Amino acid sequence: MENLTAQLLHKLPPPLWNSNTRFLTSFTCNPNLISTSSFPRSLPLSLDCSAEDPPQSTSLLSDIHHHRFLNSLPRRLSHPGSCPLRLLQEDGDWSKDQLFAVIRFLRHSSKLHEILPVFDAWKKLGPSRINEANYEKIIRLLCAERSINEAVQALQAMIDDHEINPSLEIYNSIIHGYANDGKFEEAMLYLNQMKDNGVLPETETYDGLIEGYGKWQMYDEIVLCVKRMEAEGCVRDHVTYNLLVREFARGGLLKRMERMYQSLMSRKMTLEPVTLVSMLEAYAEFGVLEKMEETYDKILRFGICLDEGLVRRLASVYIDNLMFSRLDDLGRGIRRSDLAWCLRGLCHACLVSRKGLDYLVKEMEEARVPWSTTFANIVLLAYSKMGDFKSVELLLFELQRRRGVKLDLVTVGIVFDLSEAGFDGTAVFMRWKKNGFLDKPVEMKTDPLVHAAFGEGQFLRTCKEVMKQSLKESKSLTYQYLLEVVVKNNKKTET
Repeated sequence: MENLTAQLLHKLPPPLWNSNTRFLTSFTCNPNLISTSSFPRSLPLSLDCSAEDPPQSTSLLSDIHHHRFLNSLPRRLSHPGSCPLRLLQEDGDWSKDQLFAVIRFLRHSSKLHEILPVFDAWKKLGPSRINEANYEKIIRLLCAERSINEAVQALQAMIDDHEINPSLEIYNSIIHGYANDGKFEEAMLYLNQMKDNGVLPETETYDGLIEGYGKWQMYDEIVLCVKRMEAEGCVRDHVTYNLLVREFARGGLLKRMERMYQSLMSRKMTLEPVTLVSMLEAYAEFGVLEKMEETYDKILRFGICLDEGLVRRLASVYIDNLMFSRLDDLGRGIRRSDLAWCLRGLCHACLVSRKGLDYLVKEMEEARVPWSTTFANIVLLAYSKMGDFKSVELLLFELQRRRGVKLDLVTVGIVFDLSEAGFDGTAVFMRWKKNGFLDKPVEMKTDPLVHAAFGEGQFLRTCKEVMKQSLKESKSLTYQYLLEVVVKNNKKTET
């Protein structure tokens, strides 16, 4: 019979790389990078207990009844006014997997405060249920959900009421939970308690403290923690080194980050992909161009996908350094999206390459990629930079015909500023007035990278001041209103 009991927490994936290799050997493109150091080295927490607590009857009929009853529990708990303690009393007893089905429901329903009372009532129904394994599951779950007070309450009951010695995993969960909340005095209290009870801390214990110190930007404490860890005989492994590189990277401590990275590589330990990404973020944040490019090339080589936020930061560094050709490489290195076409369009527009722009437009047509507001404005700005007013006019007419492309305030600003520079935009504004576009609420759909590359024109700069005032007054703005305000301001400036 297929096991119908769903797991609450997913198991860890198998190791991606051989720990004896110096660099990453392979990596499947995944936008959500997973760091193994964010998880315990011990067995993953699972609330599926069917394997260790099988149904008492082996008959097919009993098995079917067991699973039907199991599946009915969440439905019964969903009824208004339902109480898990009352349900337990009515049913008489639950098997272990039925208990954890209830606990899963309480967790997903954000009723974490009810978990411990239910567990306490259930374990009283059988003395054999009062054991380390059951307590470990409950405590680890509560710590994972940041219910540290309830977890400590369970720990104290385990020690004081039942004289059960907590395992290393239980202590680690408590210590890491407090560290994650920034309560390091409490974390150290339980670290000392575990040693007093004869449970020796391991490298994983200190890794959780390091991660907590990093989260709360306590970098000197990280160094002291590492020294204490080594003094206690816990050796830094690849998880610790990757963790240290990441925490120093997030804190902007580039020298320390690089030292840890060199130590990791010289020991031929596994380099986690998320560690490389953290280093890239640090270099991009501080505009360290050469090392940023070196790290990015490694990431490309190993097929790691970057999130759009980081791609934008890299693009900003290239734009600040006038390295527009690298925008095309950056756009090709990510999945095809509006951002990818934006980057490649900016490359050719900033380099004033009509040939490159035409080729890109043709490539988009062949791939049947519709134009976005951002891409349309990039092409308009490119033609403006070339001084090709005829192409600007033709494109504006074409954009009006293409109903899928929505114009925005940037489009209006381009035409207005060009009119000040000699372009006859009267016909364009008359068409916009006729079709009702100017009476629509103002929208800004253009990617901010366009402003970073081309700057903001005079029209947009003036509009921003007006829009700030309107936000205070909760006033709705139209394109027509902004145009009138800007024209009035220009006349005042002239006089």
